[in-house]
Amino acid sequence: MANRGPNKRGVETRGKLLVAGMAEFHARGFSATGVDVIAKTAEVPKGSFYNFFESKNAFAAEVVDLYFERHQVKLRQCFEDKSQSALSRLRNYFEERIEFFRSIGCVRGCMMANLSIETADHVDVMRLRLAENFNSWSGVFADALREARHTGESKSTANPEVLADFILNSWEGAILRMRVEQSVKPLEDAKAFIFGILMPN
Repeated sequence: MANRGPNKRGVETRGKLLVAGMAEFHARGFSATGVDVIAKTAEVPKGSFYNFFESKNAFAAEVVDLYFERHQVKLRQCFEDKSQSALSRLRNYFEERIEFFRSIGCVRGCMMANLSIETADHVDVMRLRLAENFNSWSGVFADALREARHTGESKSTANPEVLADFILNSWEGAILRMRVEQSVKPLEDAKAFIFGILMPN
């Protein structure tokens, strides 16, 4: 087992490596990012990496968790605002994401989706961690959809879990298309289609 660095300095170094890994994986991808690049970005000796992580794959799985933990802050901001109806919270989330991607020039996309494309077929530890976090993400949508149906805001009779998965899958696909087209139009189209299902005329 790798030494997880229980002392304060070790915890700080480990944290720097994870943050650096998240930035580099998002910018360069998994395969193109070496341990030396991660260590340089973190401003720690390359040899420190293996004091804290058993392998690059195990490290990347923890980077996925860190990325999703940070995204959960945004999810909580949107979905715990009970002053808004359930579908309003869902709409606000998508609108905020669209403006975010517009502001950064429609680049990078979702790191979890990027790593899924690159690693899911051959790195099991990554695949399992990605699946777990995607399930948590769609679970937030499913809770909102159940609430919307309970209050009568949505007339959809679809299973909330299945519909939530469809919405997240559609959104992630739209993000990929956004990067190709360098436009938020695919995101706007996805949002319009999703709410056309949830709130048909």
